[in-house]
Amino acid sequence: MKILIDTDVLLDVALAREPHLAASAGVLEWAEAGGEACVAWHTLTNCSYLLKGGRPFLVELLKLVEVSSTGTADAARALALPMTDVEDAFQVAAALAWHADFIVTRNLPDYRHSPVTAISPADFLEKL
Repeated sequence: MKILIDTDVLLDVALAREPHLAASAGVLEWAEAGGEACVAWHTLTNCSYLLKGGRPFLVELLKLVEVSSTGTADAARALALPMTDVEDAFQVAAALAWHADFIVTRNLPDYRHSPVTAISPADFLEKL
């Protein structure tokens, strides 16, 4: 099973956001144990900006996940998706490029038109 981890899940862990921390940390623990996980390239810049000094977190993150390779065609695909949030559409394009089975996110409503199934961290962990 291959997953793309959305930015909100990573921020739950980096910022110890309750009540989401346990499930989100569980997703990263699954990746650390050998689960196939990736993040979108822009997730790294988003985390860096939002964490203000989050470089150590990102260094550790890259030991656990891959970064989905995307390019111009993927960006065009994202912009053609019937999604209102462009950043979420870029997440979908990254998931498609990496052949992810799921996008693990807490932001489920914004992914209702995604061709890749969105699943919450807690529901993902229940599938294991």
